[in-house]
Amino acid sequence: MNELRRHLDEHTYLALVQESQVKNQYKLFALYDKGKVAAVIGFQPMITLYYGRFVWVCDLVTTVDERSKGYGNQLLRYVEDWAKEHNYQAIALSSGLQRTDAHRFYEKKMGYDSVSYVFKKNLDEK
Repeated sequence: MNELRRHLDEHTYLALVQESQVKNQYKLFALYDKGKVAAVIGFQPMITLYYGRFVWVCDLVTTVDERSKGYGNQLLRYVEDWAKEHNYQAIALSSGLQRTDAHRFYEKKMGYDSVSYVFKKNLDEK
């Protein structure tokens, strides 16, 4: 996860995961290769008026050395199956504008559509 969330130290990361698990039903799964974490995915079930019942993929990352081995595909398929089993109708996620390889993966390999921009405003900035 550190490859994706470089801004978080271990203590902050663990605290956020634990709080999100309690408050948001956040789920975190890892895929291992030869006893080492190769990829992780974090997601949470949600309900909004726009998407209805859906699953939001909060985090998805494969370690640099393990990319292009199908691990991201396996983890997203796992979440899709989980969502279907729990009666959710869609999967949604956001991806940084600079992550063009990830965008190609989501659209071309996984069949996701680009449907909106995500906007963010940090409230502690002036």
